[in-house]
Amino acid sequence: MTPDLAIRTTGLRKAYGSKVALQELTLSVPRGEVFGFLGPNGAGKTTAVKLLTGLARPTAGSGWLLDRPLGDRETRRRLGYLPELFRFHEWLSAAELLELHGELCGMSRQERRKRIPEALELVGLADRAKDRVGTFSKGMQQRLGLAQALINRPELVILDEPTSALDPIGRRDVRVLIQRLKSEGVTVFLNSHLLSEIELVCDRVAIVDRGRVVQEGRLEELLTLSHELDIRTNGLPEAVLAGLSRHWKVHEHDGQHIVLGVPRPDDAAEVTRFLVAHGVDLLELRPRRANLEDLFLQWIGGEDAASLDVHPSDAARSVA
Repeated sequence: MTPDLAIRTTGLRKAYGSKVALQELTLSVPRGEVFGFLGPNGAGKTTAVKLLTGLARPTAGSGWLLDRPLGDRETRRRLGYLPELFRFHEWLSAAELLELHGELCGMSRQERRKRIPEALELVGLADRAKDRVGTFSKGMQQRLGLAQALINRPELVILDEPTSALDPIGRRDVRVLIQRLKSEGVTVFLNSHLLSEIELVCDRVAIVDRGRVVQEGRLEELLTLSHELDIRTNGLPEAVLAGLSRHWKVHEHDGQHIVLGVPRPDDAAEVTRFLVAHGVDLLELRPRRANLEDLFLQWIGGEDAASLDVHPSDAARSVA
């Protein structure tokens, strides 16, 4: 495996009898990045996470995690994982739960004694260390789940719907935490239904549908794939508009504002020269940034995407 990759899979496949849950998943996740893994319900995301974490074995294909083949036991000590559906021992206190998970990770007693308060502080539960898990709200248990995923100072963290039970403040706190992990060189693999969260924190994304990756790349590049220019002027004569139409595609216009489709983003300079040469008072010309929701619907299709929460508002609901 290439050392600068935290995750690499080639043709990864998982079938349960005649039912194919994941087929030919080929994926590369660079170290130190926040990687978003998106798709509608039933697309194969959870199956992929199970294969990555060693909770299931692939039917075919291969994969590597932190330079080691999938399923390698020693690699798990370097991995942090928060599943979407988790249940903690309700009779344990928050500190006792982290003590248990730290011991399972092979941490020494001295390491655990130092790390447990730090992990609880990271997720905003420092004052609840002695409280029993059974008294925690769902959002607090979600925070505690993040703490257990980070207890062993992992090199790679896999988070499956980490903000599903959190209010807007909690989701903001998780975004801050993810950015902190990134600044420390930790790779974050984020599986989420909330496209607004993905758009705010991820460097790179992969869209999976029916068990296959249908789109992958740096988020900034994907959001500018439409190659549209947003142009505002003091007035656009019909003759100039006709000239633009001969060279580029006019998507919309109202006399002063025009959205122009161009083959390449660097065509902006040529469009500018054209407008200035024809005496147009140019007030603004900038690339139009696509919306992740719109692109998702374009790649997946409306019916499939209906199972995904694509509302950009902080009030967005997470669909189980």
